Amino acid sequence: MSRVEFPMVEDSFTRFPSQSNMYGLCQAGEQQLLAATLKGKVVCFRYHVLQRTVRPVAKEVQFTYIPVDAEIVSIDAFHKSSPKRGLVVGITFIKDSGDKATPFLNIYCDYEPGSEFNLESIAQSCLNLELQFTPFQLYHTEVQCDDGAKETVFLLSGHDQRIHLYKENASLHQFEEQPVERLFPELQQLPSNVLWLDMRSLASGRRLSAFGCQSGCVGLALVNQTGPEVLQSWRVQFDSPISTVLLFPVSCNNASGEIRHEMSGYNLLVTSTIEIAVVYRDVEQHGLTLTMCLPESDQWDAVLSALVIDLDFDGQKEVLLGTYGQELLCYKYQAAVSGGDGQFQLQWRRSFKSPLLSIIYLDLTGDGMKELAVLTLKGLHVLQHSLTCTTALVLQRLSQQVSERAQAALPEGAEHTAEEATLQTSSN
Repeated sequence: MSRVEFPMVEDSFTRFPSQSNMYGLCQAGEQQLLAATLKGKVVCFRYHVLQRTVRPVAKEVQFTYIPVDAEIVSIDAFHKSSPKRGLVVGITFIKDSGDKATPFLNIYCDYEPGSEFNLESIAQSCLNLELQFTPFQLYHTEVQCDDGAKETVFLLSGHDQRIHLYKENASLHQFEEQPVERLFPELQQLPSNVLWLDMRSLASGRRLSAFGCQSGCVGLALVNQTGPEVLQSWRVQFDSPISTVLLFPVSCNNASGEIRHEMSGYNLLVTSTIEIAVVYRDVEQHGLTLTMCLPESDQWDAVLSALVIDLDFDGQKEVLLGTYGQELLCYKYQAAVSGGDGQFQLQWRRSFKSPLLSIIYLDLTGDGMKELAVLTLKGLHVLQHSLTCTTALVLQRLSQQVSERAQAALPEGAEHTAEEATLQTSSN
């Protein structure tokens, strides 16, 4: 199969004063990113309108209670679940005091009316928590409370083989650590340190939870949030540390362009530091039994990041993998032509000048077209869709819609008359 050309162009590159890591990039609001570096610096990246021109701006944000000699491990942010208001930012770091290294979790949130979304004000409102474990991924997810309301919480994995839950105490205006089993019974008795965690809410108050461990173990659970109660759980063992787990739905198009749900339900992407990336199909029904490999995904060193998005606007999502071998890989699911199973095929790959650590897809410019943010060891690349390709696609779809509406407006039988007239004209 011939490879598809890379559909995006690089708009900007921001070099950082020190390197980041696979936990160092997050979305903070609708149109801005936060990128953390190991030497205690946090950079806010967004686009500003300057002299009628949209330009990228990268500015360091001075978050309080992060020492200059601290090493930032992970960063995450979320908007509070409605009807609450405000942006919450979490940063884990390790402070080197000379005789020992002390880990911390700082949670930033401003409760003053009018300042709930002001990043400069939020950065000065800090809850400083000393940790008794080395932190890894900081992750947020929405949970269903006993009263039926929804709330967003932090989950932090650590080297103590545990996941730690941090939930807001509304009366005290601060976040507190709570026993994880109260809301996440599936995260008890973990076999190893969790390096990556992912969750998806389903219908009827259920959720899917997946985790990947340093030992190579992958865990998956189907949970009823009322209770909560673990309905089913599955585990599978790999031979190397798990770098990413990602739950996602996939549909594919047939020859006429109609969407077929051949891969129904949620699928689980698993990437590791050595082995080939694997997709487990329809995990809600089949658990971790139906597998599908992503060919050549183990050819460019460890896969450190993954994303599932519709990059070419055809209604079918692609799987993007970012590797330590400096390659961005794009896979697309292809349905079987006649019977049998479909498969993922490598569509294109794009080389960078340093290892890829994290990737996010969001509308940074506010024009309705999303950008691809790629965090590498040296800085942040922002890629935009090619205007030439996008314009051609828009014109093609507009032309198709005009044609379809014109056909629909014709009276019954006029379509055949028009076709016969065309044929008669051609024969004359």
